[in-house]
Amino acid sequence: QVQLVESGGGLVQPGGSLRLSCVASGNIFSFSTMAWYRQAPGKEREMVASIKTGATTNYADSVKGRFTISREYNQRTVWLQMDSLRPEDTAVYYCYMEAVSAIDYIKAPYWGQGTQVTVSS
Repeated sequence: QVQLVESGGGLVQPGGSLRLSCVASGNIFSFSTMAWYRQAPGKEREMVASIKTGATTNYADSVKGRFTISREYNQRTVWLQMDSLRPEDTAVYYCYMEAVSAIDYIKAPYWGQGTQVTVSS
């Protein structure tokens, strides 16, 4: 069973920074896409940033130039550096990974439990 555990959320003032981390555990053979999503109250979950096997990144227009996604496969970790935070960035942030199981070699999507990010003065 693959599990993702996020950390790094919290309360920050507008203009501040936070760094989210997500570590995967379990019987994993390989990874492909890793990403961060977020969901604000009353809104649908949206993709914030993604990084593919070849290190190609993609960002939501609302976070371009402020957020940076990075990953280290050997550490089974993906990070999201969030700078110049705004109140509208307030949401629960979810880690997402596509991983191939080392047991049955089937690729499947996995989600973390979410971490709250609140941007407020």
